[in-house]
Parts: sequence; C-alpha cells; structure tokens
Amino acid sequence: MTQMTSSVESGLGPNLLPDAVAVERTLAGDRDAYRILVERHSHNVYRLAYRMAGNSHDAEEIVQEAFLRGYQKLKQFAGQANFGTWVYRIAANYAIDRLRQRKIEDSRREPPARESEEGHELDPLAQIKDSAPSPERLAGSSQLALRMQQALKELTPAERTAIVMRHWDGCGIEEIAAVLKSSTTAAKNTVFRAVQKLRAALEPFAKGRQSAKAMGME
Repeated sequence: MTQMTSSVESGLGPNLLPDAVAVERTLAGDRDAYRILVERHSHNVYRLAYRMAGNSHDAEEIVQEAFLRGYQKLKQFAGQANFGTWVYRIAANYAIDRLRQRKIEDSRREPPARESEEGHELDPLAQIKDSAPSPERLAGSSQLALRMQQALKELTPAERTAIVMRHWDGCGIEEIAAVLKSSTTAAKNTVFRAVQKLRAALEPFAKGRQSAKAMGME
C-alpha cells in the first residue's frame, strides 16, 4: 500500500493534502504527491506563462519546465516558502531567460534600428504624450487583446515580467523584486516603465475607438 493510499484511507483526500505534506511525501519517494502539487498550481503557472510567452505552445513548455525544475530542486525548497509562490518564481525566471534568448535571436535577424541625424536611435513611442488610460482599464475586445499582446512583446523581459506579475497577477513589489533579482526601488521603476510603454503603444488604439464612438461607428 502506498503512502498516498494510506493518507486517503485515513480521511485526508488528495485535494485536502497540504502543500507542505505533499512536499514531504514527494521527497520520501511518493510521486503521486508531486502530481497533486502540479494539478493544484499548474493553472496559476500557466496563466503567467501564457501572458509572458504570448502563445499556448511556449506556455505549456514553460509550465512543464517549471515543475520539472521544481521537482529536481525540491530538496532546496525544504518548506522555506509557499510552494505555489516558489514554483511561480521558477516559471517566471525560466520565462525571462527564454524571452532574453529570443530577443537576442530576433536582433540577429532584424535590420538595425532607425537612427536620427545625430546618431541617436529614434523612439516614436517616447513622442506620444501620456494621455491614454492605464492598461488595466483597457480590458475588452479581441482587437485590444491583440494590440496588448503586441505591445507586451515590445517590452524587455524584465518589464514584461513586472507588468504581468503586478497588474494581472496582483503580486507585491517585494515578490517582483525577488523574481527580477533587484531592489524594490528598481522593481517599482521597472513596473513604471512598463506601464508607460503600454500606455504609449495603446494610445492610438484608444483614440481610434473614441473617434469611432463619436462618429456613431461603434
């Protein structure tokens, strides 16, 4: 009789098994216990992964890799924090690494950025005034979702991580700083930059919808 079977028979079903107990039993060789942790926390990890990667294929790979690394490093975990938070951070760090690598690969394939006459790179988004509503207030429509995803891809890996964690998953600045391996001040600045960039990218869309409404076209 396995440990998991005996725990169920004792009245403690898999859905009620605390994370700390599931971790202990996994370390003792009970793989069914780790399966419980995966099923319990995979939804939150996938949500993060999808928003970071922008597609289901990469998101699923991030989730699989996060839980694999979590299993391999479980002895290091040793109950030092909430398991869900711990594996979430593993997924975020792995997603950051993937994004950075992809940006490097993309930069090798793309032509160099346009430069001004003085030799400084032109940033058209910086010329747009900060008058658009905040990203979290722009929530509906498939067009907006597509525009938001495109805007997210233009952020640096750190900025994308910060904005997803803060404005979609509601994480605190301390947790964001831990994932980014930075100070809380630096994490706040990263969130601020990400919000400013998304506002700039979404402003033309917001203005277009406002004009359409005024003309009775929407």
